[in-house]
Formats: sequence, C-alpha cells, structure tokens
Amino acid sequence: MCTCLNKGGGFHFPPCHMLNFCGIRILLDCPLDLSSLIVFSPVPTSDWLPFEESSNTEANGFLDSRVGSGKRHKIEKLLDAKSLLFAEPWYKTVNNLHLWNSSFIDVVLISSPMGILGLPFLTRMKGFSAKIYITEASARLGQLMMEDLVSMHVEFRQFYGPEESNFPAWLKQEELEILPSELREIILGKDGVDLGGWMPLYSAADVKDCMLKIHTINYAEEACYNGTLVIKAFSSGIEIGSCNWILNCPKGDIAYLSGSNFISAHAMPFDFHNLQGTCALIYSDFLSFSDTQDGEDGDSNSVPTADKLLPAGSQDLAGFNYNFDENSEEKKKLVFICSCAVDCINEGGSVLIPIDRLGTVLLLLEEMATSLEASDMKVPIYIISSLAEELLALLNIIPEWLCKQRQEKLFSGEPLFAYVKHLKERQIHVVPAIHSHELLINWQEPCIVFCPHWSLRMGPVVHLLRRWCGDPKSLLILEGVLNLELALLPFNPVAMKVCQCLFPSGIGLQKVKPLLEILQPKTVLCPEELKPQMNFSSEKSFSVLYYTEAETLKVSYRKGSLELKIATDLASQFYWKRFKKEEVELTKLKGELLMENGKHHLVLDSDSKNSLSNRSLIHGGLPDLEKLMAALSKMGISGVIENDTSDDAKSQTLCIIHIQDPYKASIEIGATSTNITTADETEVSFIYKIVDDILDGV
Repeated sequence: MCTCLNKGGGFHFPPCHMLNFCGIRILLDCPLDLSSLIVFSPVPTSDWLPFEESSNTEANGFLDSRVGSGKRHKIEKLLDAKSLLFAEPWYKTVNNLHLWNSSFIDVVLISSPMGILGLPFLTRMKGFSAKIYITEASARLGQLMMEDLVSMHVEFRQFYGPEESNFPAWLKQEELEILPSELREIILGKDGVDLGGWMPLYSAADVKDCMLKIHTINYAEEACYNGTLVIKAFSSGIEIGSCNWILNCPKGDIAYLSGSNFISAHAMPFDFHNLQGTCALIYSDFLSFSDTQDGEDGDSNSVPTADKLLPAGSQDLAGFNYNFDENSEEKKKLVFICSCAVDCINEGGSVLIPIDRLGTVLLLLEEMATSLEASDMKVPIYIISSLAEELLALLNIIPEWLCKQRQEKLFSGEPLFAYVKHLKERQIHVVPAIHSHELLINWQEPCIVFCPHWSLRMGPVVHLLRRWCGDPKSLLILEGVLNLELALLPFNPVAMKVCQCLFPSGIGLQKVKPLLEILQPKTVLCPEELKPQMNFSSEKSFSVLYYTEAETLKVSYRKGSLELKIATDLASQFYWKRFKKEEVELTKLKGELLMENGKHHLVLDSDSKNSLSNRSLIHGGLPDLEKLMAALSKMGISGVIENDTSDDAKSQTLCIIHIQDPYKASIEIGATSTNITTADETEVSFIYKIVDDILDGV
C-alpha cells in the first residue's frame, strides 16, 4: 500500500510518501517546506522596528463595530511589510506525517539532500527506531545544509530571545484571523489543515544525533533490512548524491522514481536502465509539472516516442544520458544571466545571487568567472556562507558522484570545477559570514555575491538586500521564487533590477510516456495531475493507477513465481517423484527454510543424507475408489461405499467405505486426508498397505 503524504513544491521541497511493502513500513523522504518562511519578517534593523501596539489597531482595522447593529464584520487587511509575522520563525513540516506513529516506521529512504532537512524533527521523537538509508554524498551535503540553517536561525533567537511558551501567539486563532488572506493560506494551507505541521527549528545537537542514526550507501550497493528487504540506490541526475530506489523482497519488487534529470553538467546522470522490469513503479517526479522546458523545445503538439529520445544511430538506453550541449536551454540561461551581470557591473552596480541549488551555483560560478575574464573586468566575487568553504573542498574529493565530463577532467589532471583556479587567483573570496574580518578588509563595490537565502528571510542576503534594494544599478538574480512580490515585501520600495530564471529540472512531461514504455513495469502509480496530460494507449503493456495526496492506494507488486536458492551439492541429493495427473514433480527432505538478503535459502538437517527408504512416505492426491475397492476385494476384504449426503458446508468427508468381512473397519476419504479406523493395529497396517499401493508417494 502506498500513501502520498505530500506532493511537495519543486526542487527544494520534494514529495513524501509512506509505503507498506512486504509488511515493512517505509517512509520515502522527509523534507521541509522552507518557502513558508516567507510569512515571517527578517530580523528588523534598529531604524525599522515593528509598528507600535497603539498604531496596530488603527492600521489594521480588521474588526469594524457598526453602531446599533451589534455585529462585527471582517475587513480584509491590506498586505504590507508590517503584515508579516515579527517573531522567531517556526518551520513547516509534512503535516500528514504527524498523523502516523513514528515508532511504527521501519525504514526511511532519503532521495536527495533536500529530502533530509526535516529528518531531525522525526529522529528526536520518542519511540523512533527506523533504519535510515541515504547515499553518502546526499548525507554530507544534507548535513551541511541543516547546520547552515541552524546557524542562520541563531540571529532570530538572539533578537527575540527565548520563547515564553511552547505555543507562539501568532498560531492562535484570533491572531490568524486578522492576517491577510495570502499569509493565512500559507500558514493554514488551502484546506486550512496545515497548522499542525509547524514546529520550532531543531538544534545543532538534534542534527548531530540525526546523522548518527543514518546508514550511508553508494550507488548500486545492496543494503538489507531484517534479512527480507533489499534496498538499492541509483543516480537520478537531479543533484550530487540524489537517487531513485529499487526495493526487492522475495514476493516482488518496487521502483521509486523521484525527481530526475536526463541532462546534468555536474552530477552523475539519470541511471534509469536499472529501474527496468519491476513489478510496480511509483512515479514521483513532480518537477515535470512546473517545468516549462517541454513547451520550449519545439512543437508543443508533438509527442516524442522512445526512439526519438535516443540519439541518432543508437538504440542503447544509455543514449538518454547525452552530453551537456552548449546550445542547451540551461547553457543559454547561464550565458544570459552572466551577460546581465556584466552589464550591471559596467553601470556601476553590484549583483546579488541568492541561489540555494548547488548544481546551479557551481555552473553559474564557472560561467560568471569566465564572462568577467572575457570582458577583462577585475570584479571580486564573494561567496558568503557558513558551509561554503567545506562544501567547495568536499566537491573536489568526491569525483565518483560527478558526471563523466567532470571525472575525465580529474584523469587529465585538471580541476573538477573551474572555480578552483579563480580561488587561487583570489578572484573568488569565500567567507563564512557577512561580519567576518576577511570580508570587511577585502570588501569593495561593485561586486558579485553568492549566498543562500531560504525565501529571503535570513542570512547574508537580508543585509545585502537592504543595502542595495534602493540602487537601480544593482541586480538581484533569483531562481523560481513562487511569490516574488511577497518575498520582496520587507525591502520595499525595491529599485534594483530583478531577474528570475527557472532552470530545467525533472524528466519533462513529453518524456514521461516513452520512458515508462522503456522501463516496462507491470504497474505504474502516477500522480492524479498526470492523468489529463498523459494519454496512455489501451495497448500498453502496464497498468496505470493514479494517486492523490493523503489517499492510500493498494499496489500489486507480486512476482509470477518465487525463487529458492539451493546449493548445487544439495540439489544433487534430491529424489524426484512425478505426479502425472497433477503434472508436478516433488521431493521430500528435512531441513530449514531461511531468509537472507531478501532471498529464501534451503538448509538441510545433518541427517539429510539418510536414504529415502528410511523415510516414511508422504502421499499426494485422493485414492481412486474403483482401484481401492478392487484391491480390497483381491485381498479378501469386502465393503460398501457410503457417499456423504449431509448439507454441512464445513464437512470435509467425501465418502466412507464400511468393511464388514473378515473384520469390521472403515476408510473415511476426505478432501485433504484419508483415515483408517479398526479395532486392531495389525488390521490397520494391512489396509494402509493396500491404500499405499494405489497412491503416489514421495
């Protein structure tokens, strides 16, 4: 059974699922909705503090008491910077996950660095004991991101001080009612049920404790849980260390297809051929729905076939992973952004690039340095982040997680990334914080600054935006902010230029259908949103089920047959008996059936080498009445057949043979057994031998 707990919201908020597979409850990803931080105000400055309580009532005017009517009417509050929440932020987790008892979760699988950001909330819960699996690269990147988030959050705690209660005032119903509808919908969700998902941020100790509980694996490495479930990760191409999963147990297998990318200029490409032929496949790449790349590639009415996805003259599945082309959409956008930055620098303005997506930052950093060098411009590039120095160092020692082009650079003696050269030449400066001594003594404008932002509410980006927001010569470059107007609200009026750019991500709607035709699972679970956009033919070789959020769907994942691992020397000792009527072959042995690494193993007892003659026979099938009566008569035994005529549905008796001569006995023939009843043990043995001769025995 599979339950979609949350469909997520793009690259930074991946989907979350709960899967019950072979009796094992598996949580797929545990993300955090950092876009919801947009309802909070950044830490106020000394010259701009929240409005006084006295002006609050006058400015809001939310409740209007009409004279004589005795009624109070709601008046929609205007949205401005003072409407934001002036409090230490809480963080929005997957609300539906809190409806499950964390102690019942057996396994947690993390598919990307973004999928781990909500995990410390889970690991610190009482009774949580699940095994957590994540790739080694995702674990390291995810840990750095969580530590950076905790570090930036400290500024709020220093300003607001410790909370007076475990339930902040802004979560109270009366406070929520006076908020503008835009903010209220973000807090409560469209259905008004997301309030329970808000939680105070975990601590650095929680992050450390969380990382101690995880088990890291490499691509294609097998991990076995409880001897029954075999887990494998394969590259998804969306980010360094990100992966899709294959789950295998003796009864069947399931593939989990998360956000994936055929083209990657930094991460190992999408390894989809290892996802082929599974019993079931959960399609969870929601990035395709918000991605516009398909419509920009050409005729929006044309639908590619599987052959069109492969390069000319090649039918190899690896053809999906074609090289990064300089004419690709991503390359064009990188060049465009850098040209805008160069124009801005020429005008005397500075460029602020608060992008959190690692792959985009790396490519943009390379392209930016190259563009400045080509323009013969001596402009400093600053990277301001508490994790930047450690992250850049890490990227140069994990070549096995990078794409083929990067690995080839390593073998040719070149740096994996071009920024290494610019770091040595001091064109790029890496500092941990905006108030660090190194930054203060080297700071000069105009300049280009890279830094994380988390919805423009915390970290260095807040201070730099306040510095440059009134400068029409400066430029702000963002990647796909859902609500730009709300994001920039605390910095109004904004005179600086703003450039928003959405980079290609996800499989792409036009490639979903041909990809599934190549993967050929028996059953595909697709999001309901895919139904109107995908027209699967009736001749397709797989069945399609559609799932919605918070709905449990039963999945068929069983194989056509089960496999049993038997040693060659053991199999050679078997004595097979063929039952012609049932068309089967059987053998008898005494031993133990074990489960190891998701496979059944047969181990015989020490006396397994005893000859077949020393073992009692096991019979199969029902005795033929005509043959049995003839055999009894031949041995001088006469009897009559009494068929069962009772109306009892639970009765297993088919007929009874009553023997009168030469002694009294009865043979009761049932659906699953034959019973012989006499007053003498010798007589039983005699009749048993007659029955034994006409039955097949093993």
